[in-house]
Amino acid sequence: MDKEFTEMLSQAFELCEDGNYLEALNLYDSVIKKDPTNMNALIDKAVTLQNLGKVNQSIRLYDKALKINPKNLDALLNKGSALHTLEKYSEAIKCYDLAIKVDRQSAMALAYKGLSLGELGNLREAIKHFKKALKIDQDYDLANISKKLAQDLLKKSKTL
Repeated sequence: MDKEFTEMLSQAFELCEDGNYLEALNLYDSVIKKDPTNMNALIDKAVTLQNLGKVNQSIRLYDKALKINPKNLDALLNKGSALHTLEKYSEAIKCYDLAIKVDRQSAMALAYKGLSLGELGNLREAIKHFKKALKIDQDYDLANISKKLAQDLLKKSKTL
């Protein structure tokens, strides 16, 4: 059965790459129907829904995955990203904090937390998180660009 699931998930991934999201969702549903605790299917389906703009549905699936494994880094990061999309920055930060507890070296969790902090107007704290992310991965474009933007915004606010 595991081999069958692996093939179905691989096919669903290819369908997503080609933009055939609805067909991919059908495959994810087939796997989830046979194995409701399949983390890959739950998370990949949630990402697909998120990409389709069905953010609330994706959050419900991330929550389902996190009930099975509360320390799943992908589910935590993606749920945070979905919450950020809904402008629920404080809730997103809670997800990123949990992700950082799971993996202190997660440059993505640090950078994403920085983005949400920046949206809340906490530029100094955002910059700290971008810098932490860059210490882990100095080539992380998102952290680098965001850090520079936050620094520019902070400088402008001081001159006003």
